Amino acid sequence: MLVVNNLVKQYGKQNAVDDISFELKGGEVVGLLGPNGAGKSTTIKCIVGLLRKTSGEITIGGFDHLSVEAKRFFSYIPETPYVYDLLTVQEHLQFIAQAYGVKEWKAKGNELLEMFELDDKRDKLGRDLSKGMRQKVSICCALLPDPQLLFFDEPMIGLDPKAIKNTKKIFKELKVAGKTILVSTHMIDSVESIADRIMILKDGRILGNDTIANLKQKFVQDEGTTLEDLFLELTKDE
Repeated sequence: MLVVNNLVKQYGKQNAVDDISFELKGGEVVGLLGPNGAGKSTTIKCIVGLLRKTSGEITIGGFDHLSVEAKRFFSYIPETPYVYDLLTVQEHLQFIAQAYGVKEWKAKGNELLEMFELDDKRDKLGRDLSKGMRQKVSICCALLPDPQLLFFDEPMIGLDPKAIKNTKKIFKELKVAGKTILVSTHMIDSVESIADRIMILKDGRILGNDTIANLKQKFVQDEGTTLEDLFLELTKDE
């Protein structure tokens, strides 16, 4: 579903992403973990086309990641949610439905609004929404076209506990439905229970890319080790 080969993103002489390669298969949930400045958001932004990569190849569904064909495959939920000031919550869904050619969208749209407790906010303008509500609208818009591949960049930031629980539930439902998910997050416990695989990034390089069990066995080997322990061990300064 996603193939990244030798991705490099430079800012001046600094490599924010330093020659990384990885693949995501259909129906796989992968957690992208790393400390601040590790290159997580930069990696995702290069994949979705918001940043111009310095070098490397990226394909989505067999198509170049910048092609229209590739863009039909995925949805992206950014760390800082962007909404249109003068569109209502309902109009955001309508806009996405029209952009993606989703004809029968209202029932699913209503279901998503109810799930994220936005049904009574459907006529509220984007400029009047709190950050948490903007994040909820962003997630609803991403799920509406039923994409095969989803990129979540810090999806839990700004959400209340119930919305976090619903988002985790959605991850599990998407996984059962065979969707491919890449989740970049600081909230390690939010991916530990659902991720098939973890990629740990530091200084723009992948330090570990495997199942949680295999990574624990390889790098820690202590009984009772949590994913947080593993993360801290791999990303500690030498």
